[in-house]
Amino acid sequence: MGKISVGLNTEFSRSSDKPFEWAVEKTAEIGFEYVEPMIHFGRELMSEAGYFHTVSMFDDPYRIKEACDKAGLKISGLQAHGPLGRPEVHGEYLKLAIRVAAEIGVRVVNTDEGVKAKWTTEEEDMVLIKYTLREAAFVAERRGVKIGLEDHAQYSKTPDGLDKLYNLVDSPAIGINFDTGNAYLAGQDVYPWLERVADRLVHLHAKDISVEHSDAERGKVTGTPVGCACGDGVIDWAKVVGIVKDKCPRDIVFSVECGTPEQAARSLEHLKKLV
Repeated sequence: MGKISVGLNTEFSRSSDKPFEWAVEKTAEIGFEYVEPMIHFGRELMSEAGYFHTVSMFDDPYRIKEACDKAGLKISGLQAHGPLGRPEVHGEYLKLAIRVAAEIGVRVVNTDEGVKAKWTTEEEDMVLIKYTLREAAFVAERRGVKIGLEDHAQYSKTPDGLDKLYNLVDSPAIGINFDTGNAYLAGQDVYPWLERVADRLVHLHAKDISVEHSDAERGKVTGTPVGCACGDGVIDWAKVVGIVKDKCPRDIVFSVECGTPEQAARSLEHLKKLV
């Protein structure tokens, strides 16, 4: 049985039009212990201009570490999502993300299968995803980094589908980053699914879904970028905490995924009472 801590994914700052350092400082100001930065490959206008929170992997990785150290925050993982079934897109991206994580002492890199190519079959996708994951696992194994596979897209939207992806590569470097909100919106029963993956859990995206969002999209989508404040929606957080405490053998960070600083503060207040 491990310890549960609470962190914040930097996507909470997306609507604030602020840079990464602002998101880190705000995370600490709210009172979180952990932060989950998002990284990207190459260069793009909005983050370079200081209007977006992601960090380029072309920057010195110590930009991430030093900002978090200065704010007194620990890093739960790096968010490095991309299409695993498209090695030309996500192959080098994921391997570099693992090396960035290892250089600054981060133990988890989160990803998912992403949007598939339009012309490939499922059988072909499994070969392509296996290739990308196997290459990434070689890099992760020797660095002590875990790859957190998330329930987020067309194949991982069901328990069997996520297990199929997980079982493509036999590696101690591969685990599960369970997203509560994505599981719910995909039409699944969140709690038995969490129990099923608890022994493989390396990270958890604490995402709640409002009643209005549920009514509009449940069963129609495979996930969503951010949810509402934890405690304001449909997820039973006491049950989620209980499952992780009872069944997960390692320390886990609940990384809150919400849309605003105000929602982040309410999420922390709610989760702290439970963990």
